[in-house]
Amino acid sequence: MAQNQNNQVKLIHWADMTADRLIRQKGDKDTYVVASGITPSGTVHFGNFREVITVDLVARALRARGKNVRFIFSWDDYDTFRKIPKNMPMQDELEKFMFQPIVDTPDPYQKEESYAAHHEVSFEDQLNKVGIAVEPLYQAKKYRAGTYKDSIKKALDERGKIKDILNEYRKEPYGDDYLPISVYCEKCNTDHSIENKKWDGTNLSYSCSNCGHTGSEDINTTSRLKLPWRVDWPMRWAFEKVDFEPGGKDHSSQGGSYTTAKDIVKVFDWEAPVYLQYDFVSIKGGGGKMSSSSGDVVTVNDVLKVYEPEMVRWIFASYKTNIDFAVSFDLDAIKTYEDFDRQERLAFGVEPGNEKKVAMAKRVYELSQVGEMPSEMPFQPSFRHLTNILQINDGNIEKAREYYANDIKNERDERRFRQRSECALHWLQTYAPEDFKFSINKEAPKLEMDEKQKSFFSSVKETLDNNWGDFGTDKDLHEKLYEHMHAVELKPGDVFPLLYQTLISKEKGPKLAGFIRTIGQERVVSLMGQVL
Repeated sequence: MAQNQNNQVKLIHWADMTADRLIRQKGDKDTYVVASGITPSGTVHFGNFREVITVDLVARALRARGKNVRFIFSWDDYDTFRKIPKNMPMQDELEKFMFQPIVDTPDPYQKEESYAAHHEVSFEDQLNKVGIAVEPLYQAKKYRAGTYKDSIKKALDERGKIKDILNEYRKEPYGDDYLPISVYCEKCNTDHSIENKKWDGTNLSYSCSNCGHTGSEDINTTSRLKLPWRVDWPMRWAFEKVDFEPGGKDHSSQGGSYTTAKDIVKVFDWEAPVYLQYDFVSIKGGGGKMSSSSGDVVTVNDVLKVYEPEMVRWIFASYKTNIDFAVSFDLDAIKTYEDFDRQERLAFGVEPGNEKKVAMAKRVYELSQVGEMPSEMPFQPSFRHLTNILQINDGNIEKAREYYANDIKNERDERRFRQRSECALHWLQTYAPEDFKFSINKEAPKLEMDEKQKSFFSSVKETLDNNWGDFGTDKDLHEKLYEHMHAVELKPGDVFPLLYQTLISKEKGPKLAGFIRTIGQERVVSLMGQVL
């Protein structure tokens, strides 16, 4: 990371600026607690990931300053199961668990111990793939173990203060009977029809209109009480001594959960953490904001099928948090790879740039690494060209590797080649437009040609057959093709579509000279011979 003559970090990236602000506001501490969290109400999507990587980037910036960091990640799995995402199997079975804790809902895939665990295990695995290590906190276990009983008691005893804070922003204010607590009925385990809640300082009594049960929970022994989100969030800030946690636009608006949380946290004798608002992320062509409960989502794993892990990190590190952006799965994916490769060259000094641009490229690149920073610039197979090489080799990665054999110098290069090849193949099969795809003909199609076109084909075939070694560059072959074309007084439109049809049964494709050289002498000469 860039440093000045006084050995201080240059503040060029928002993560470093945030780390600097955090240290100034919270003071010099042995350990800084940074936090993130998600409710596993459905498939954890790529939009959720922005919060987690925002925290990770700030954590890395703190560690770059020699600070210890505790990165906690709260799974709010004691929340209520309110909606069945449409992408979940066993819908009828899940329906039976509506309004019960997510953690008590069974895994519809019948692999993990619960619905919550299914989503938790999956997302933790995805975080690992992009180099994010968190300390997971499972809120159902904490609530049920009585970990928060003193905090819950304080919230109930100080309900008047909490009510006044919330009422500042409510159109319909809470009345004197307001209690900041939810309870899961002892008989039916649901929380949506709880009435007549009363708190006497030790016990919370209630009635459940869902099943008719009347019950009472002792604060010292209960496992059924839970604070509502607007109180739960600041309570956990205080309990875990959180120094930094970002939030999305929905939490950040005036009167939103952050507005009230920064006042409610004082009830628990703590102060609000340093906060950073982040904007939403979308997938180009994929509609608007993603929602776990709708089930119509793109996951980190989906994005990793198109982009290398370092590129996923790089995309987020390249944008300020308050800027919304879309990740492209269409043809713009090629541009994203080109932009990443250019930044990588800038970071290693292979491509020139002004001082500010190079410094930012280096810092963003450092923050993008999953493992150790490479000691030398990795091998860069152009994504666009790689798609051609793979298609020429019928999608066989091992055969495609032969083309790059002299460029792959070490394990890092090997990993880059294989990850990028797998991404390129997936992109070709799933997202590439039809006119981008091709396969080399096994047999040439029948073509109608006049005498001039036949003469051109014959002379080109003879040249490729006898003088292939003369063409050391694409430009050499390109000029020779034009020489033969002009000799018979033809234009590119008279012959190039015929050459493409001969090779791939399409009228256009990759740049012709380079394409011919990449396919190789034997296959090209054979196909041209079949046409004549």
